[in-house]
Amino acid sequence: MKGIISVQSHVVYGHAGNSSAVFPLQRMGFEVWPVHTVQFSNHTQYRQGWTGQSFPANEITDLVKGIDAIGQLNQCQALVSGYLGSAAQAESLLAAVAAVKQANPKAMYVCDPVMGDPDKGCILAEGISEYLVENVMPKADVIVPNQFELSRFVGMQITNLQDAIDGCNQALAKGPKVVLVKHLHSLTNGQFSMMMADASGCYLVKRPQLEFEKAPVGVGDLISALFTGGLLKGWPPVMALEHANNASYGVLKATQHNGEWELQTILAQDQLSEPHYSFSAAKVA
Repeated sequence: MKGIISVQSHVVYGHAGNSSAVFPLQRMGFEVWPVHTVQFSNHTQYRQGWTGQSFPANEITDLVKGIDAIGQLNQCQALVSGYLGSAAQAESLLAAVAAVKQANPKAMYVCDPVMGDPDKGCILAEGISEYLVENVMPKADVIVPNQFELSRFVGMQITNLQDAIDGCNQALAKGPKVVLVKHLHSLTNGQFSMMMADASGCYLVKRPQLEFEKAPVGVGDLISALFTGGLLKGWPPVMALEHANNASYGVLKATQHNGEWELQTILAQDQLSEPHYSFSAAKVA
């Protein structure tokens, strides 16, 4: 039984981290083996707060060793990582990636380097973002940063399309084979933009920007999962980009239509495998 290890945060209620990523991958036809870095009652944007805990760093490697002990680690097609609560967890993550690749050299590592965004700034404890930039992201086959996280990785400000292209190319030079910038906020003008870059060039896809009274949480985790699923299906990266864009837009449309701020992933689950919307990517470099 082939599967995907997903190392991310988890919320009991709602959709963020693994709660946003696991079901979409399952709906696309993949087995998913979730490993939680934290488990909270709900995402952290509720004014009432949340309950829960962060797990010890060794939980990641221990669980991966357990999968290996039953002879299944060689069936892991990919390891996907998201929010990490400590630098120690990041170290354990790299050990898990190494174990997966030793068991299956064809396995892919997809890193969503969750650090923050322009509005919130860096949301991580001191030392974690530096470890991600210096040690984790260069070892990934695929990285899925937002604009803020891409800027941190390549050490440059991104204010326009050419900056984004230059940033993606610099990121590729650091090790990853594919870069998906899941939100280019500097290109807004009423549209939501994503950029994908690989050896063939840079591609941009846009869709309408949907307005919410309170912005949904977990959208980036959803996009990363959808893009990973497309790559594992053997689609060209640009096709995986379009699918991630179109399917996530369908989920957001359903969320907006129902007046919710928790992603309506279950209600809109048909969008995950066969999106009702179609926005095409264009090559920009």
